[in-house]
Amino acid sequence: MTPTSSNSASPDPTTPPTSPPASGPTTPPTLPADPVEQAKADLAAHLRVDPAQVTVVSTAEVTWRDGSLGCPEPGMFYTQALIPGIRTILEVAGKQYHYHSGTGRPPFLCENPQPPAGG
Repeated sequence: MTPTSSNSASPDPTTPPTSPPASGPTTPPTLPADPVEQAKADLAAHLRVDPAQVTVVSTAEVTWRDGSLGCPEPGMFYTQALIPGIRTILEVAGKQYHYHSGTGRPPFLCENPQPPAGG
């Protein structure tokens, strides 16, 4: 008599997964992936102007002196470490606007900009 084996404990390798793999963008379609484009879109919305009126004066990778990302607020305490980020300066109708970002934080309008480390 030949012994028989039972495979009832093993799953069938040809069984399809119960749900299809996720696909599509991981960021909302309303936010551009580029930080400079995000800053331009935010400023245009903030000022209620056409995005075509927003000019990029400069953009640079910088190192911020602390967790305030070069935009400290009175009475707040910040991480005391050097933080890599981006400083973007935009212009609309002759007035300049500073946008700062870093450590995964999207660009934000900085009303009282401070210089980055070394600059």
